[in-house]
Amino acid sequence: MKYSVLASGSSGNALYVETERSRILVDAGLSGKQLENLLRSIDVDPSTLQAILVTHEHSDHVKGLGVFARRYRLPVYMNEATWENLPSGVGQIPPEQQHVFATLATLELEDLTVESFPISHDAAEPMGFCFHHEGARLGLVTDTGYINRRILEKVAGCDALIFESNHDVNMLRMGRYPWNVKRRILSDVGHLSNEDAGWALTEILRGNGEDIFLAHLSQDNNLTELAHLTVKGVLQEQGLRVGQDVRLWETHPDRPTPLATLEKKHRLL
Repeated sequence: MKYSVLASGSSGNALYVETERSRILVDAGLSGKQLENLLRSIDVDPSTLQAILVTHEHSDHVKGLGVFARRYRLPVYMNEATWENLPSGVGQIPPEQQHVFATLATLELEDLTVESFPISHDAAEPMGFCFHHEGARLGLVTDTGYINRRILEKVAGCDALIFESNHDVNMLRMGRYPWNVKRRILSDVGHLSNEDAGWALTEILRGNGEDIFLAHLSQDNNLTELAHLTVKGVLQEQGLRVGQDVRLWETHPDRPTPLATLEKKHRLL
């Protein structure tokens, strides 16, 4: 399995996942032109994509969905509540391209298996995903206000994880956002803080050399270095050696992470 976080943040989100027989886009939160450029920057021809999966209907996840789906005649998968709440700006997606992928269901796309699970965000019915291919597992958990036991169970043991580390609580509290927005972000249907991300990861990671991509960082209420240091500090406090037992990686709002190859890692007993 190969993957790249094409873009991550409030300005737009997209993930690319590839196997020998599948090429998919997860979310399309940038313009069609931007998505094309991001894919080509990792040497992927957009016309070779086979499907788009959608986590939820917020604009930073669906901005380019309609344009991209229509342009390349791609089947689009999301749950019914997300279909019903798509913003009008997405435009009409032809009925033959519309597919329902229910929460807590499993989707088979050639040699790629995708599990969906509920997360906690102020959207109609937001989902996270776990991708399976030849024993390797990639998890996607962003746009959630907290991590519950079900999410932990779904992504525990993943070989790589794209995980939200949205804000530093002090930066958010002292920042320029109005209080109602701050309260939303800090709520159970908002976004994970750096510290909460770190503590959640301590319950997920096994110390088998997992790759963790800190995602959906706020450009106003976080810093890449601060997110990294905070999460690293929590993990090390719990005995995980960052750089050995687990690796932390950056994501960006305007450029992709290098196309990485994911294989099943040796499981420690």
